[in-house]
Amino acid sequence: MGLLKFIDNFALDMDGTIYLGEKWIDGAFEFLETLTEKGKNYVFLTNNSSKSAANYVEKLARLGLSLPIEKIITSGQATVNFLKREYPGKKVFLLGNEMLALEFTEAGIMLSDIAPEVVVVGFDTSLDYAKMCKVCDFVRAGLPYISTHPDFNCPTESGFIPDAGAIHAFIHASAFRYPDQIIGKPNREIMDYMLARTGADKNQTAMVGDRLYTDVCAGVNNGMTGILVLSGEATMEDVGKSEIKPDYIFPSLKEMIKEL
Repeated sequence: MGLLKFIDNFALDMDGTIYLGEKWIDGAFEFLETLTEKGKNYVFLTNNSSKSAANYVEKLARLGLSLPIEKIITSGQATVNFLKREYPGKKVFLLGNEMLALEFTEAGIMLSDIAPEVVVVGFDTSLDYAKMCKVCDFVRAGLPYISTHPDFNCPTESGFIPDAGAIHAFIHASAFRYPDQIIGKPNREIMDYMLARTGADKNQTAMVGDRLYTDVCAGVNNGMTGILVLSGEATMEDVGKSEIKPDYIFPSLKEMIKEL
């Protein structure tokens, strides 16, 4: 009992950790209520760049959880932060949904599919052949190539759908390049962005999620506590085969409540 008492800030993955599709994972809502009761902070930290922070606020509201937009941190937001710092004023070709494009333009990023200076690849669920050709042309031409996150698949209620990592694979097959920089979990860029947003001490922060190669790795490789929940992608068999070892493993968020 009380294994997690020293954690004051929880960075929580969403797909496969909090919910699957439009359904709460058993115990997730109660876990969030307990964090609030105990005065602990939490933010949702998702690699899924197919939606904006506002979309996630709307989705959580549909599920019965009202919270401020500041509680949502996405790989899209972290990518905007990176672009403004490393490529200020540069025109960007964005392979992504309209929601991500709106988030970029509202943040002052100039988007162009004619003469871009940087390529950014997100999780584009509106992907078509014309877009595939354009992104491969720009990557093949040698432009800086950034991606929001590395996930190969996105969990849903009915299984998995191809995510940004799968898009990287088809670009590599045609243009022979993988991204120069990936912003999302497990990379330091998004974790530093999260710490800056929350003002949290990394020694008292836990990254909680259902994937070893993104969520858990983001915690253990960046000086935080990495917690695996078995409610989404990873299994105990995966843990046995992986070089990435979680600090703690729980069946779901429900079993973490008693450890707070």
